[in-house]
Amino acid sequence: MQEVQCGEKSGEALEALLSDLAKVSNSRERASKLFQWLIHPIPAKSFFRDTWEKKPVLIKRQNPDYYKGLFSTAEFDRILRQDDVQYGVNLDVTSYTNAKRETHNPPGRALPFTVWEFYESGCSLRMLNPQAFSSTVWSVLSILQEQFGSMAGANVYLTPPGTQGFAPHYDDIEAFVVQLEGKKHWRVYNPRSQDEVLPVVSSPNFSQSEIGKPILEVVLEAGDLLYFPRGFIHQGDCLLDAHSLHITVSSYQRNSWGNLLAKVVPAALEMAMEEDVDFRRGLPVDYLTYMGVQNSDKEDPRRVQFLCRIEELMKKLSTFAPVDAAVDQKAREYLHDCLPPMLTSGTTYLLSYKNVPRNDLDFSLCCCRLCSDGEAVWLYYTADNSRVYHKEEPKSVEIKAEQTDGMEFLIHAYPKFVTVGSLPCESAEDKVSLAELLFEKGLIHTAEPLQRS
Repeated sequence: MQEVQCGEKSGEALEALLSDLAKVSNSRERASKLFQWLIHPIPAKSFFRDTWEKKPVLIKRQNPDYYKGLFSTAEFDRILRQDDVQYGVNLDVTSYTNAKRETHNPPGRALPFTVWEFYESGCSLRMLNPQAFSSTVWSVLSILQEQFGSMAGANVYLTPPGTQGFAPHYDDIEAFVVQLEGKKHWRVYNPRSQDEVLPVVSSPNFSQSEIGKPILEVVLEAGDLLYFPRGFIHQGDCLLDAHSLHITVSSYQRNSWGNLLAKVVPAALEMAMEEDVDFRRGLPVDYLTYMGVQNSDKEDPRRVQFLCRIEELMKKLSTFAPVDAAVDQKAREYLHDCLPPMLTSGTTYLLSYKNVPRNDLDFSLCCCRLCSDGEAVWLYYTADNSRVYHKEEPKSVEIKAEQTDGMEFLIHAYPKFVTVGSLPCESAEDKVSLAELLFEKGLIHTAEPLQRS
């Protein structure tokens, strides 16, 4: 476990930072700068090298306003009053007393009077998708997701003094606990075994006797940050003298080598069966007499030969692995998971056909991925995604064969601006129609704002 004391009493305000980032045309640079602000003063490079997926880290800031503006209890109340917040979908009411974890969700809309009654009675409130209601949380997550190359999500937790809302457990995500108001007492525990290191799914609730002694015990105060990898058991409770509001930013769910191989291996086997007769040869006629669990303890040379053959075929299978195609599948899923980008003054749509791009117009591409399904080439993008997870179907547009070179040129040129005339399409008409298509989808922006017509 790493603890970092940050002696600086000041830091760039979030509102000012987001305003500055809106002027940065390179989305990767925006993500890098915002992530560095999140984990300051730890350099991002050393964080990913030494800490990511390995161990918890605690940052004590002595600056309660560092994350000010990200979310607040007042905004929680505003959302309850102004938006359609549904129990079980957007909000959970929970408690953990006498070693018993309970959820108290009524059906229907979470009306403010009822919600605050639950809170006053000692229940914790968990907002499951604050990015659907808070433009600031949406903006932060939509930028950070590019840092991770994986969806960035968030939950907000509001806990009354002297209570605990959740039992000890571990999650299947990388967690950044950002303390916004008040304070909270946290205990973090090592994974109980190697089988629970970087787990595929979250755990059930544990009893206190199942988890051992904590490797970290700390009181988080406003401005502090606690990171822990998936698989690290944790629990948090409020002290008697203060409430707690924190937001947990999360990422890297189902984003492992194993998740990629789950796409690679079936496709590789399908190709191998089609192209290599060794994979189509029949099994030995008597293999059931010496293979299988009931025969696993037998010392039989036929078993050794059978297992050697399996090993040979597995090695051979790797030569058929369509890795790039599997990565494109992962990329399509990632783009479907993503939040849409928050549009800024630098994001320009085509306003009318009077604004059809000319050859000297500089523009740059963002938030998309070029993939092929074997029959056609498609450009997948996030601009039309919903702030609600998977509310919309994956968004894509077919790219004509005569425009694919131009599309690849744009992708590889990013974040540099290029002119329409420099696109390697066969005709000027193809160049202009490609640029027009991308403008209509909101996928490119210009070096200089277009004039409204």
